[in-house]
Amino acid sequence: MRTYAGHTNPRAANELFRKNLSKGQTGLSVAFDLPTQTGYDSDDPMAAGEVGKVGVPVCHIADMQTLFDQIPLAKMNTSMTINATAAWLLALYTAAAERQGANARDLRGTTQNDILKEFLARGTYIFPPEPSLRLTADTIEYTVEHIPKWNPVNICSYHLQEAGATPVQEIAFSLANAFAVLDRVRSRPNVSMPNVVGQISFFVNAGIRLIEEMCKLKAFTRLWDRHMRERYGIEDATKRRFRYGVQVNSLGLTAQQPENNVQRIVLEMLAVTMSKEARARSVQLPAWNEALGLPRPWDQQWSLRIQQVLAFESDLLEYDRDIFEGSTVIEAKVKELMDGAEAELARVEKIGDSAAAIEVMKRALVASHAERQRRIESGDLVVVGVNKFTEHETSPLLAAGAGNILVVDPEAERQQIERLNAFRSQRSQAEVTDALRALTDAARGRTNIMPASIRAAHAGVTTGEWAGTLRKAFGEYRAPTGLQGVVFAADGEALNALRARTATVARALGHRIRLLVAKPGLDGHSNGAEQVAVRAKEAGCEVIYDGIRLTPEQIVESALQEDVDAVGLSIHSGSHMTLIPRVTQLLRDRGLSDVPVFVGGIIPEADQGPLKERGVARIYTPGQATLTQIIGDIVDLVAQKRARTAGAA
Repeated sequence: MRTYAGHTNPRAANELFRKNLSKGQTGLSVAFDLPTQTGYDSDDPMAAGEVGKVGVPVCHIADMQTLFDQIPLAKMNTSMTINATAAWLLALYTAAAERQGANARDLRGTTQNDILKEFLARGTYIFPPEPSLRLTADTIEYTVEHIPKWNPVNICSYHLQEAGATPVQEIAFSLANAFAVLDRVRSRPNVSMPNVVGQISFFVNAGIRLIEEMCKLKAFTRLWDRHMRERYGIEDATKRRFRYGVQVNSLGLTAQQPENNVQRIVLEMLAVTMSKEARARSVQLPAWNEALGLPRPWDQQWSLRIQQVLAFESDLLEYDRDIFEGSTVIEAKVKELMDGAEAELARVEKIGDSAAAIEVMKRALVASHAERQRRIESGDLVVVGVNKFTEHETSPLLAAGAGNILVVDPEAERQQIERLNAFRSQRSQAEVTDALRALTDAARGRTNIMPASIRAAHAGVTTGEWAGTLRKAFGEYRAPTGLQGVVFAADGEALNALRARTATVARALGHRIRLLVAKPGLDGHSNGAEQVAVRAKEAGCEVIYDGIRLTPEQIVESALQEDVDAVGLSIHSGSHMTLIPRVTQLLRDRGLSDVPVFVGGIIPEADQGPLKERGVARIYTPGQATLTQIIGDIVDLVAQKRARTAGAA
C-alpha cells in the first residue's frame, strides 16, 4: 500500500514519508521534481519555478540521505518514479544505503525507467532513444547481478492511458516497449534472461470502465506469459509472471464536483483487485482533489484508508480461486482485447520496434485522445458533473478555498539552492573531477554506466553534472508532437459554427488566425496542449506547436517571428506564478502586449486573479470548458482585437 508523495525539499518529504509509514503505509513511492527528472540542478535557469513543485528535489548524495533519514533502506521497499535519470537516482539510492551500512543485495524496490513511454506520453526524456535504451539496459544488467531484489524497469502503461490510449493500445504499446528493452539486454553477453524477465514489472492504469479494465489486466497477464515463453524462451512460470502495480486513473478526475472522484477511485481500484488471476501486487491511489492542485497529507490519508478498508474489512481477498472463473462474458472480452492487442503490436513491429515507431505511436495516441474529447463534448461519453447532472450543492470539502490543496512555500526554491551551494563548497573538487572523467569514459565506451555513477554519487557529483556529462556524450532529443498526419474532425454542429466564425475573422485579418500553443518550463504533460492544437486546426486556425520544455524567451521569440494572433500556454507543474508572468512581461517588452494570452492547466483559484492582472486573458482549469469553447473564446478575442485596431485606424 503506497501513496505517491514528495514535495518542497528532502527534509519536508522525509517527514511526510515517516508520517505515512506510521499510518500503515507499507512502501514508499517517491515523486521527484521536474528538474531532478530532467537532469537539472535546482539553481539551473531551466529549473526556475519548478523546484519542489511536483515532487522532491534531489541534487546530490546529501539530499538523498536526508530524504531517507531514519528510514532503514535495507528493510524498505521503495518505488521511484524516475526515467531519464533513473540510473543516477538508483546510484544515489545505492550510495545512501551503503552509507547506512546496508548491503546493496538487500535493497528492494523499483525504478520506473521506461524511457520509451516518456517519448510518447509524459515528456521527461533527455537523450535520444538509443542512448536512452542503453542506460536502461545498463541498469538492468547491473541490478540483476548486484541488486537482485530490485526491479530495474517498471514498464509503464499508466501514462499511455492518460495520453488517450485505448485498452488495446495500452496493452500493445506497453508490450512493444518492453520487447524493445528486452531485445537490447538479450544482446549482451553473460546476461541471464530468466533473471532479467523475473525482475521486470509493470505499472498500469485502471480507468472507470471497471469490467473492461479488469479484462485488460487478464489479457495483459496472458499475453506477457505467452510472449515470455515464445519470444524469450523463459520456461520457469514464476519468472514469466506478469507483476504489476497500479495507480488508478487521474485522467477522469474532475475539478467540477470533485467529491465524485472518491467513488471513481474506489471503482477503479476494484478493477485491479477483484480478479485473483490478474490482481495488482501494489496499489497507489490519487487523492480526490488532484484536479485542483497538490493534495494535502489528509487527502493522501483518505486514499490510503480506502485501500485499508478493502483489504481488512471486505472479503474480497479471501477467495482462493478467481471469482470470475468460467464466465463466458469475461472470457469473450479478454479474447477481444488479446486479439486486438496482438494486431496492434504487429503493426508496430512491422515498422521495427518502439524506438523506430515513436512517431507513429504518438500520432495514434493523439488521435485516440481527440476522439475521447469529442465523445465527451457530444455527450456520447457521460462524465457525471461535467456534461450531465451538473447541478449540485455546495461542497463542504471546498469550503476552505485555497486551504484544500497543498501550496509549496515560494521560499523553498531559494533555500534549496542555498543548500546546494553549501554542499558544493564542502566537497572535494578533485574527487568530483575524477568521477566525472570516469563517467565520461563509461558513456563514450561500452562500460556499464552504473559503477561510475555510484562512484560519482559518493564523490558529491550533482544531478545536473551527471546529466550534463551524458548530454555531451549522447546529445539531446525532441520527441514528435503527434500532430503530423492526424485526421481532423469535419462535422459537429458546434464545430461547424466555430469554423464559420473563424473563417469570417480570418477574412478580416487577411490571413488565417495564427495561434501559438506552448508549454513553458519542464512540464512534459502535453495532452492538453496537443488537444487544443488539434481542435484549433479543426476550427481552421494555423497552429504553431513545437512540443514541450520551452523557456519564456523561446516562446516569445516564436510569437514574434511567427507574427501570431494569440498565445496559448499549458502548464500543470505548479510553476505558473513564475513562468506565465515572465511570458507576459516579455511579450510587452517586445511590443506584443496586444496579443491575448490564454492559459490552461491546474491553476488554483487564488492564483487566477493575479495572473489576469499580469496580462492573461483567460484561464481554463481541467474540465472547465470544452475544447470548442476554448477555441471559440480565442477566435472572439482575436476578432475584438481586430475591431479595436480597425477603429483606431
